[in-house]
Amino acid sequence: MKLELPITKVTYKLPQILSVDEVQRIINSLGNIKHKTLLVVVYGAGLRVSEAVNLRTEDIDSTRMTLHIKCTKNRKDRYVTLSAVVLEQLRAYWKHCKFTGYIFPNNYSNGSRHITRDAAGQIYKKAKERAGVKKIGGIHSLRHAYSTHLLESGVDLFIIKQLLGHSSIRSTTRYLSFVPCKDKNIKLPIDQLSI
Repeated sequence: MKLELPITKVTYKLPQILSVDEVQRIINSLGNIKHKTLLVVVYGAGLRVSEAVNLRTEDIDSTRMTLHIKCTKNRKDRYVTLSAVVLEQLRAYWKHCKFTGYIFPNNYSNGSRHITRDAAGQIYKKAKERAGVKKIGGIHSLRHAYSTHLLESGVDLFIIKQLLGHSSIRSTTRYLSFVPCKDKNIKLPIDQLSI
């Protein structure tokens, strides 16, 4: 007996990409320095939320200006560029709370455990509401925005792949559909009309 199931086409909806202004408004809506630093790190390094909450003090290398990312989705460590803005925010946060171990500790564990991904998601959700940003999407929207903003500024797709820690370039190429072609040499048909 042979069972044949119909093939269904999977539809993929493009996410709503945050603008640079929206990201800034979301981050600036936070008064809590720990929460603000979390969102700065997620966007500033293009991290998955699980990668951000697992960061430890020894993962910051201010000499080489890198973050050592462990506990990745595909179980491969990687280094990402540490922006001077992110480092400055991390230093201000450290002066405020003198964290050791996890950078984003759970409030009830004396630094032995990190905050949960759900808690990070709730921080983002509240910040987005405060900022008045209506676009759909959770904290992973910051990673999408990071990738898209890099692509829009002309960064090579293979560099973005490396920064995001994708195993395959196919995962990274989906960001091409998030960015309309902005080649200045392209003349759109409507631009040739006299209206």
